[in-house]
Amino acid sequence: MLFQSKKSALITVLMLFSFGAMPTFADDDEHEGSKGSRLTATNATFQTECSACHLAYPPGLLPAASWREMMGTLDKHFDADASLDAATVAEILPFLEQNAASERNAESGAKPVLRITETGWFKHEHDEISPAIWKRDSIKSASNCMACHTGADKGDFDEDTIRIPK
Repeated sequence: MLFQSKKSALITVLMLFSFGAMPTFADDDEHEGSKGSRLTATNATFQTECSACHLAYPPGLLPAASWREMMGTLDKHFDADASLDAATVAEILPFLEQNAASERNAESGAKPVLRITETGWFKHEHDEISPAIWKRDSIKSASNCMACHTGADKGDFDEDTIRIPK
């Protein structure tokens, strides 16, 4: 007889099930394995226009409604006038919409989130970072992805390559 009692057999089965299920629940990072795919900006006009002032944030970090709102208010883009001509907007906006994050977490009727740092995903992924770290001279703000994610400009936000500067 393999097991001495029903109790030891039950414990063994439960342990095997638990260990087998662990990878399923281990990481809820919706961007896992996204290096170079969903999180990479591949539209040359988008890359040129947006990276003229800041990192061309990957479209997959915001839902389509947020990108539509942002592209419609470029004259007031975070206290700067980042206006683009209609033809440029007509080229960039469909790219953003097609590569945007899912809207599954968006509240019905809620105003679109314009700051990546205010999304539930960002807050969850960075919940272990103290506010003091964001204020370091080497980082300056939570929107400075490149400070810690040195491959962010290539769409690489892999947790294994994070480097938090002093």
